[in-house]
Amino acid sequence: MSSRVSPVDAAHLPDNVADVVGDDVTLARLLIAIRRHLHMNPEIGMQEHSTSQFIRTTLEGYGLDVTGPVAGTGLFVDIEGTKEPVNGEPHKIGYRADIDALPAADQKHCPYRSQNPGVAHLCGHDAHTAVGIGVALVLNQMRDEIPGTVRVFFQPNEEGLPSGAPLMIRSGVLDGLEAVYGIHVDPTLDVGRYGLLTGPVTAASDRFDVYVRQEGTGHSARPHEGADTIWIANQIMNQFYQLAGRVTDARNAAVLTVCKMQGSDAHNVIPETAQFGGTLRSINQADRETIRQHMRRTAEEFGKMYDANVELAFEDGAPPVVNDGRAVSNIARSIKSMFGEQAIYNIPQSSMGGEDFAYYLQELPGAFIRVGTSSSPKTSFPLHHHQFDIDERPLAPTARLMSRVLVNHLGNEKLMEDATPFQRDGYDLDGVPLPETQPRSAQQPAYSSNGAS
Repeated sequence: MSSRVSPVDAAHLPDNVADVVGDDVTLARLLIAIRRHLHMNPEIGMQEHSTSQFIRTTLEGYGLDVTGPVAGTGLFVDIEGTKEPVNGEPHKIGYRADIDALPAADQKHCPYRSQNPGVAHLCGHDAHTAVGIGVALVLNQMRDEIPGTVRVFFQPNEEGLPSGAPLMIRSGVLDGLEAVYGIHVDPTLDVGRYGLLTGPVTAASDRFDVYVRQEGTGHSARPHEGADTIWIANQIMNQFYQLAGRVTDARNAAVLTVCKMQGSDAHNVIPETAQFGGTLRSINQADRETIRQHMRRTAEEFGKMYDANVELAFEDGAPPVVNDGRAVSNIARSIKSMFGEQAIYNIPQSSMGGEDFAYYLQELPGAFIRVGTSSSPKTSFPLHHHQFDIDERPLAPTARLMSRVLVNHLGNEKLMEDATPFQRDGYDLDGVPLPETQPRSAQQPAYSSNGAS
């Protein structure tokens, strides 16, 4: 990927940021050009070197000072306002955009199809990056309206493990911030609508692997002479599937799914090792740990019962994304003022997908919202699908919306006085007010997007 701002040149766009930001059509052309350039040149997590350089070159080309790299390939830019801050004290908040692609093939037929075999932007991070650049450019022209500082940061490796968000936090990207916002495109939501939800938005997502071992292999005619690793693994798996809703409150969402199994290649050999693995997803932190404890106990007891060595390994994923009700209300007010109340979609339930934006919301209050990008069958493929694509019309309006959200947050005296994390532990949401939203229309499909993991 060239570090040169080729989309800007190719689209014959103005070099002056005021000319770009001051015209809706020009801003839209810029962000679409950026998104398509990134879509054609995707890079997987922690390898986004050209992507990072492209972001830097674009922002610096419009006169912004960029800091980085941080966390490997991450970047950030601080937009310092000139307006008198609330209570005379300067405040700082953040906006995050993720930049990595997926290790998967792009099977679309379009001019901006991925040119990097086996790597594709199938989760919309190219759009997130384009919007993030747009937010930085718009805010740069709103400095006289900003009573504080906004940090726009570009995060690597949302899709992979270890997640990029903790790496950014350890690199100090949240230092001095009092709130943080982010977005995700949603192919189940119509163009022009924004999905809001107070409280848990996504689930915690943990990976697990179970290894059942015996000494040597066994004969299929005489399974009693050793440990039947395949059968034992199957018994453990069946017990795992019964945990959610039996050891936890069935009213709390939790799902355990086995996605891979490995054993012998022969029809008459009991393998020395049988292995299976999958994901555990949960909304409630207490349920997450309860299920994990019972998984450990189940694996241990079946190993003892049938003389097998059973090992259970967890790989911790992101915790749930938990939106602060005050931040959601701030977004709702901004949407209503810019697009009307009909643009708000009240998400009926949490997604069971995972998203590492959760780590930021463990540290700071804030909100993560969904952006509708569906307008036809070709823009309605689910996240991570080989033909995933978006309607690009929301890019510029969303950049303006999130810029307004950030400015409004800094100018809201109540928000800035009470900038403490919300419902941090346990995710007990009783009594949390929802923003005033329009009821979901009969035509609008129920929210069903997966998260990134």
